[in-house]
Amino acid sequence: MRKFTHELIEKNVTLLIVLSVLVVSIGGLVEIVPLFFQKTTTQPVEGWKPYSALQLAGRDVYLREGCYNCHSQMIRPFRAETERYGHYSVPGESIYDHPFQWGSKRTGPDLARVGGRYSDEWHRIHLRNPRDVVPESNMPAYSWLTKAVLDPAAIAPKMRAMRSVGVPYTDEQIAKAADDVKGKTEEDALVAYLQVLGTAVKNKY
Repeated sequence: MRKFTHELIEKNVTLLIVLSVLVVSIGGLVEIVPLFFQKTTTQPVEGWKPYSALQLAGRDVYLREGCYNCHSQMIRPFRAETERYGHYSVPGESIYDHPFQWGSKRTGPDLARVGGRYSDEWHRIHLRNPRDVVPESNMPAYSWLTKAVLDPAAIAPKMRAMRSVGVPYTDEQIAKAADDVKGKTEEDALVAYLQVLGTAVKNKY
């Protein structure tokens, strides 16, 4: 009978693959499973509410335009990060995000705490022509968002879909959704979304 040695494992590709998968699976379970039972990862930050109809529409614009390709929404727990952006990101502030937008790309600055940092007007100017407020910016202009009007009929189904994955929207909120976005542009929605990012954590800490 052959000894079960390192040499045996390294020379037997099938055995190496099976054992590697087994070890990674056990390690993954040990790391991941406890997260499903920790309050910090399953409960929202105190005071954090689901996005309003307008904010949710803005988040969809954010995703559609690929803003996440240049901006993260995750502040790491390091001094250089927190001094620049504010309190580090916590899981409870992304509890209603499906999928969450933490990311790691930073062609542009992190947006995790951008809510309330600038006025609505600043954001509008920035979206229409970024270099008017940030001369060194290489971000493209999104001027067409001022003319793109939201479809009121589209927002309620989105809210129902979010409710199906755990976001606690009420029937009343869903019923009012169309009225809440009626006549609003995609720019209005995106600004509303940006202005709420990180506000619960700012108020808490």
